[in-house]
Amino acid sequence: MFLTETDIEAIALTLRLATVTTLILFALGTPIAWWLARTRSRWKGPIGAVVALPLVLPPSVLGFYLLVAMGPNGPLGRLTEAFGIGLLPFTFWGLVAGSVFYSLPFMVQPVQNAFESIGDRPLEAAATLRAAPLDRFFSVALPLSLPGFVTAGILTFAHTVGEFGVVLMIGGNIPGVTRVASVQIYDYVEALEYGNAHRLAAVLLVFSFLVLLALYTWKPSGKKQ
Repeated sequence: MFLTETDIEAIALTLRLATVTTLILFALGTPIAWWLARTRSRWKGPIGAVVALPLVLPPSVLGFYLLVAMGPNGPLGRLTEAFGIGLLPFTFWGLVAGSVFYSLPFMVQPVQNAFESIGDRPLEAAATLRAAPLDRFFSVALPLSLPGFVTAGILTFAHTVGEFGVVLMIGGNIPGVTRVASVQIYDYVEALEYGNAHRLAAVLLVFSFLVLLALYTWKPSGKKQ
């Protein structure tokens, strides 16, 4: 068989993690992107820097601080225990929490760019027709920003699939719970099982190429890069 049962289990968990993370980030990243695109607040720079931080921070550093924050003495750990959720490290939802923060810029920045490209004129025209702020957002801004949402969704999903450092720090390596495909490859290499590592890595390589191919060939304006 091309892939083992543990490979398929790791791939299924990876796809589940990427899907949940992307859906959460659509809900969380859209208002952040809208605020960053429209505001003139002096906090725009610091907030934008926090959003972009995962782009430059080593995943092991980010994973370590998230692990501490979600631990029994961390602020997030105390909060989740106060709500009766328990501690998140080494659980699937701990992976989701880490992935949401780690993939945040891949959702926010394309959507922010799409909102900024709209400009003020369409929204001002809708306002002259007495459209309420929510109507202007859902009837004008969202449809005009659809390409940015598609790009953000694809990048966020693909980036979450490829995570390694953060998920290893927060989730460890529990089969069926936190062992995603990238960690499974790491296990194979450590055990010198290069054949299995090659097969699973090839699946992720093909997946990443197809995602980027779709992203670079799909252009709503008909332009080609």
